[in-house]
Amino acid sequence: MNIKFHIELSQSERDQLAALLSGGCHRSRKIKRAQILVAADEGFSDEVIAATLNVSGSTIYRKRCASLT
Repeated sequence: MNIKFHIELSQSERDQLAALLSGGCHRSRKIKRAQILVAADEGFSDEVIAATLNVSGSTIYRKRCASLT
């Protein structure tokens, strides 16, 4: 998989995602999407994200595209 869309989060976006991931009661889908965005922002490839988080490449692609809009 090639990375077509690069994710660059602002500091406030990183802080919001970190707060979401650090605790509380959230839906697992929301947490998984946040983990994808954080990993993409840190520069991990789609293959690594997919293997680590146990998601498909299409899920990562859709999340990357959705975050650009």
